[in-house]
Amino acid sequence: MSFGGRVLVCSLLIAGTGACGHVEPWVKPYEREKLADPIMAWDRAPLATGYSLHVHENREAARGGNGAAGGGCGCN
Repeated sequence: MSFGGRVLVCSLLIAGTGACGHVEPWVKPYEREKLADPIMAWDRAPLATGYSLHVHENREAARGGNGAAGGGCGCN
């Protein structure tokens, strides 16, 4: 490889690694409204899910164990 080829490769490597040090945030504040869109929610009807969960807990006579820490004995 000639001297000119090495310089070209080195300059491309330096330019490529310089692009990795970009400190600007990935999501701009004005773009966050798209992430907060209701279609991005895990649950489409959180109120209805809460009611269903409450009914299920009362029928099973147990609480907890739905993704949160704690057991059904109430000693958390």
